[in-house]
Amino acid sequence: MPTAVVIGSGPNGLAGAVTLAQAGFDVVVHEEQPTLGGGTRSAELTLPGFVHDLCSAIHPLARSPFFREADLQLDWVEPTLQAAHPFDDGTAAVLHRDVGETARGLGADEQAYRRLFEPVVEHWDAVEPVLVGPYPPPPRRVLAMLRALGPRNAAHSARLALAPARSAAEKTFSTSQGRALFAGNAAHSMLPLEKRPGGGFGYALMVLGHVYGWGFPRGGSQRIADGLVARIRELGGEVRTSSPVDELPEADVVLADVMPRDLLRMAAGRLPVRYGQALERYRHGPAAFKLDWALDGPIPWRAEECGHAATVHLGGTLEEIAASESGPWNGRHAERPFVLLVQQSLFDDTRAPAGKHTAWAYCHVPNGSTQDMTARIEAQVERFAPGFGELVLARSVKSPADFEAGNRNLVGGDINGGAPDLAQLFFRPVRKPVPYRTPLKGVYLCSSATPPGGGVHGMCGYAAAKTALRDLRQ
Repeated sequence: MPTAVVIGSGPNGLAGAVTLAQAGFDVVVHEEQPTLGGGTRSAELTLPGFVHDLCSAIHPLARSPFFREADLQLDWVEPTLQAAHPFDDGTAAVLHRDVGETARGLGADEQAYRRLFEPVVEHWDAVEPVLVGPYPPPPRRVLAMLRALGPRNAAHSARLALAPARSAAEKTFSTSQGRALFAGNAAHSMLPLEKRPGGGFGYALMVLGHVYGWGFPRGGSQRIADGLVARIRELGGEVRTSSPVDELPEADVVLADVMPRDLLRMAAGRLPVRYGQALERYRHGPAAFKLDWALDGPIPWRAEECGHAATVHLGGTLEEIAASESGPWNGRHAERPFVLLVQQSLFDDTRAPAGKHTAWAYCHVPNGSTQDMTARIEAQVERFAPGFGELVLARSVKSPADFEAGNRNLVGGDINGGAPDLAQLFFRPVRKPVPYRTPLKGVYLCSSATPPGGGVHGMCGYAAAKTALRDLRQ
């Protein structure tokens, strides 16, 4: 049997391992940490019986081509609302699964919303291979997308996808609700709202909310990793924990689910100088500062809609979010940070003891920040949910250094695997048509430092494994 070694057990490494094992490879996965899953791990971080996700919590990309092919049979939870964005007056903008329902909630922006989202949602089957991969998409896929959308819709979507989020929101929507809803989704990218292509991230996340929804597996994100590991073992593969790799091993195929700096370290001078220098220039973006709470009851939101959404965006207006998101890129910490909050226990009773609840939240800070943002995050929650603080039974604090200590790929606390600006969006980590292939024979990079980037989709590992299989056939 041909042999394969996979370094790292994040969703991309595991996706690559599954793909190679299905192709008949003898696969061994090495994970440095004592637990498996990378960004898809769960644990009792606060009190016994309260299950929290260590990193990723909501998974709009977990219906990717790889996961559909893997068919893990997870117990998938679908929240009533995909996301809610509250305002100080007690109202909220809402992302529904249905495009029309979302549009109607935006009043004067109803038609603008429909024009922007309906064509892409309707023709998602043609759009997905270009947006999600595997990369690079064949020209026939691009042409099929253009034909499906039509020249006018395709041009409109492309302009918005490559635009800064702020200008995209201001040009597309006339209401403060429409602009804020779009800005909150774009802020997931960690890009300043004035930086390209932030508009594309907001656009893509909202489209995914309409196509697949913003669901999550019952029992925690760990279930995704556990399902992939079980599949690898079913196929005869081996998965080892507490097994760091210090130099690239010998095998027919090596998939490295690592950041560029670790590929340089493990290659130990074997890479060509120009390629190594390109890896050294790879840039990481802002970091996350995260809190998990064990709560005595559900969060008392002023806006009723927030109690029906697993994901809540706390940032107020477009202008407030823009001010918050510009700071981390310039070494500043926002006084009123944009906060991404998730409350899975409203829809998943396995997360907390009866009558109790969990919540998960983070804000963006400069890479490597050492500043404690606990009070600022909790003040933002209290702003939209008075009385929240009285429900806190225990909290877990995770700084950028804590993120990196638990997962080497989260450099400086960067949970996106590298700055996703235009310079590193399509060509990451280096400018190559096939970015997964390294100059070393049989060695492929498959982390989120390759397209399509961050998120729980497995497509980086899937595409790298497919590339390796094509190379071997040739």
